Amino acid sequence: MAHLLGAETLHLEYPTRVIFDSVTIGLNEGDRVGIVGRNGDGKSTLLRLLAGRIEPDGGRVTRRNGVTLAMLDQSDELDGTRTVGETILGDIEEHVWAGDPQVRDVISGLAADIPFDALVSSLSGGQRRRVALAELLIGDHDVIFLDEPTNHLDVEGIAWLAGHLRRRWSTNAGGLVVVTHDRWFLDEICTATWEVHDRLIEPFEGGYAAYILQRVERDRMASATENKRQNLMRKELAWLRRGAPARSTKPKFRIDAANELIANEPPARDSVSLASMAMQRLGKDVVDLENISVSYPNPDGSAKRVLHDLTWRIAPGERTGILGVNGAGKSTLLSLVSGTTLPTTGKVKRGQTIKVSTLTQQLFELEDIWNDRVSDVIGRQKSSYIAGGKEMTPGQLLERVGFTSAQLSTQVKDLSGGQKRRLQLLLIILDEPNVLILDEPTNDLDTDMLAAIEDLLDSYAGTLLVVSHDRYLVERVTDNQYAVINGGFVHLPRGIDQYLEMRTLQQKQQAEKAAGGSGNATSAPAKKTGLQGAELRNAQKELAAADRKLQKFGMQIQDKQASMASHDQLDYSVLGTMQAEIQGLQDQMDTLELRWLELSELLA
Repeated sequence: MAHLLGAETLHLEYPTRVIFDSVTIGLNEGDRVGIVGRNGDGKSTLLRLLAGRIEPDGGRVTRRNGVTLAMLDQSDELDGTRTVGETILGDIEEHVWAGDPQVRDVISGLAADIPFDALVSSLSGGQRRRVALAELLIGDHDVIFLDEPTNHLDVEGIAWLAGHLRRRWSTNAGGLVVVTHDRWFLDEICTATWEVHDRLIEPFEGGYAAYILQRVERDRMASATENKRQNLMRKELAWLRRGAPARSTKPKFRIDAANELIANEPPARDSVSLASMAMQRLGKDVVDLENISVSYPNPDGSAKRVLHDLTWRIAPGERTGILGVNGAGKSTLLSLVSGTTLPTTGKVKRGQTIKVSTLTQQLFELEDIWNDRVSDVIGRQKSSYIAGGKEMTPGQLLERVGFTSAQLSTQVKDLSGGQKRRLQLLLIILDEPNVLILDEPTNDLDTDMLAAIEDLLDSYAGTLLVVSHDRYLVERVTDNQYAVINGGFVHLPRGIDQYLEMRTLQQKQQAEKAAGGSGNATSAPAKKTGLQGAELRNAQKELAAADRKLQKFGMQIQDKQASMASHDQLDYSVLGTMQAEIQGLQDQMDTLELRWLELSELLA
């Protein structure tokens, strides 16, 4: 493969520390590289060095003649006085970009919902991020550097970006280097992984799953001082191998070696014990939402319905991931559970013993201890807690989420963003809630710290509700996924893949509906699609019934899957019958989902 660019004996240091020392690395045609490492170790700095944004103190960066580069920084530098269209397309004529499939794909994938005539200064942070990414991707570049490209993207946007980057170049063309903590994204697009640590760059073959395998092998041969880190990574590998079969089918993931390493590694969670402990802490009742609807007033006096006819009975020990586009009603739903929002109609029944805590995207829990040292904050907690069946002190739990003894004397206000986030979560868990709500918990955390947080959550014996755009985290720490779509709440037995399929179908139906209603000035007026009278009432009843049936199908499938897992795995006849029954239920559920989407569109 032809060489694109490389770094030779790079040296870079700041007044307080050395970042890189004698680093040599290269990028060839066809390479798709993910960069991982602890926050502050130099991942973004490496990108800027390779892209020519900064110069090294020693060594050099070389590029093949004629190679074109583009880079997406963590913070955009867009001109707020320009419109969205001017920013993305520049001076490209409409007939030119409209005839370019790649440009159309980028615009539809990232900016379809952003008005082209809007000023950039009027956009939200997430919209600005997507505009900056779209501006970069419509260009024809040999090498692309992306620094945290999934920030502000939802699950759909991340899936689209992964697909676009896979299709963008032929197999042995182009080069991609990306810094991200999104491990699903790394596994989808990367052919190699560079780990930045201790002033050097260590290359690994394959994406995140293959990197974890090789890292466990490396740590196994390392000194005994790496034991804690090694054990955590082995647990991560065990989940990747057992819980994500799609990843393990990739040739680069050496299955035999992985099986040998995790032969004696127990499952990530003892679900039976956790459920039993949760029942003891919570009783049978947690929170029941029955026929809930929530509406907010519009400026014109009309009502905007966010959720409608929603029923959700939350079980003790339930671990649920909640999906949905921005503005779908996820936060409203969680507020109903926590009790900070009241329904417009319907009933909320709360267990007498529940104690709800929410990890928000802000840091409100730290405001009162901003000037305290970490050691003083931890010293005010109970002397011991039970985590994973073991008695641990708060200090040990603090170490478990990545704090060192040197950081104990640091004031909370002086911690990094990731350290504050980890302390915030730990303090919430130490408060011992039996219902824990996590709202985008991955902000400011690197991949190692995400693994540590997930390890801590594995031993949490309570009800766990998670909203996150981090697909890996949702799949890793929850057992069920639901989606908020068109004000309803739908169970997803097949997980996030099923959600993406539903959203694709929904968008297709919306596009067909818009196309059917469009026309020139001389066309006959489009037929009104709104329902009235008996038709409206019947459609509402059918939608509510479909909601209940979908939840029932989902529970039946879960029960049968659990029975199948506990049955004698050598009894092929009975296992075949069980699988046929599950498939039959799934087929009925798929048909019902289509009807649910049709009704939702009619009533929207």
